[in-house]
Amino acid sequence: MPTNFIKDELEWRGMVQDIMPGTQEQLEKEMTTGYVGFDPTADSLHVGNLLPITLLMHLQRAGHRPIALVGGATGMVGDPSGKSDERNLLDEATLAKNIAGQTAQLKKFLDFDTNAENAALLVNNYDWMKEFSFIEFIRDVGKHITINYMSSKDSVKKRVETGLSFTEFSYQLIQGHDFVHLNKTYNCMLQMGGSDQWGNITTGTELMRRMLGKSAFAFTCPLLTKADGGKFGKTESGTIWLDPEKTTPYQFYQFWLNATDEDAKKLIRFYTFKTREEIEALEAAHNEAPHKRILQNAIADELTTRVHSAEDLVVAKAATKILFGKSSEEDLRSLDEKAFLAVFDGIPSATVSRDIVKEGLSIVNALGSETNFLKSNGEARRELKGNAIAVNKAKVQEDFVITEEQLINDKYVLLGKGKKNNYLLIVE
Repeated sequence: MPTNFIKDELEWRGMVQDIMPGTQEQLEKEMTTGYVGFDPTADSLHVGNLLPITLLMHLQRAGHRPIALVGGATGMVGDPSGKSDERNLLDEATLAKNIAGQTAQLKKFLDFDTNAENAALLVNNYDWMKEFSFIEFIRDVGKHITINYMSSKDSVKKRVETGLSFTEFSYQLIQGHDFVHLNKTYNCMLQMGGSDQWGNITTGTELMRRMLGKSAFAFTCPLLTKADGGKFGKTESGTIWLDPEKTTPYQFYQFWLNATDEDAKKLIRFYTFKTREEIEALEAAHNEAPHKRILQNAIADELTTRVHSAEDLVVAKAATKILFGKSSEEDLRSLDEKAFLAVFDGIPSATVSRDIVKEGLSIVNALGSETNFLKSNGEARRELKGNAIAVNKAKVQEDFVITEEQLINDKYVLLGKGKKNNYLLIVE
């Protein structure tokens, strides 16, 4: 029997901001089909998109049917919500690439098993919008919504002074029509999204009422911002993507691990499927030993496994141990080249000839004259005598010689001075 996932799951997590009257009652009455839209502005989804994906997962776990809508049509127009400038329009080739990338990712999170009554659906609004002529659309859809109604939306009012094209102004009509189409085709009665989408969503419920004479339901989730006021999902190095080619599993793992304690208390409710009892127990343990970062570890473990894999989590943990804990050459060799480079991204490096390493490169020259990791060979000898130098995490002495035997992934040697100074020797 489908359950009321808003009342049972989302409210105590703090994941409900705006809600249409009757939504709770509809979810308790019968299996309900609900959808979330994703604009294909990039060929990968990011951690901000992971929140509406999680809403769809909650919906399906509660016995209802989720629809993930990729906006092939709306992506051509551009949503003005939360934007200060007109969005650059994408060409068809870029749009097709973005849709393909996002579609593949969405299939990882929802159950599309066609044997289940509440099997997820994946749709693209271009498939039905391409059949509309402009005249048909403004006659059959546009006549139902007034300019006054559309202009009252915050997404429109905030852009009037800076300029809003008719193209972006019409976005809410297209999104609203999506809701109507999904209702007529799949009996979809619920739309979900971030709180910045409330204006677009309510246009959809209004169109349902005026075009079909039906009640429709909706709710939004609060937009996440970091405790310091920064945009969630953004770091100094850029957006945190779900695509491992754009953000490696190690970098993804570190993003959650580096959350502040204040942010972690919200993130564990919004992004994980842990029960209320489990979360409260983790919070109690975290409060007793904040330095152990218990909440952050729990979030990072669950999300890295969900978005990537259990194997990627093992590698991410090994990489973290290498950088921030006690580790060995065996730990280094457990990383493939991509993970290895992700761990040591940004550290100083130098390239030396493979021929030199084949003949044997003295550790003194490797630290000094060949790389300038240390200022001179003399400084290299002093550090070696002080037992401060490591090769691939193992301490070495002045007589040590680097050969091909030390190469990680047949190409790299990690030099270290003390606990924090690392240097990468690249052998080509």
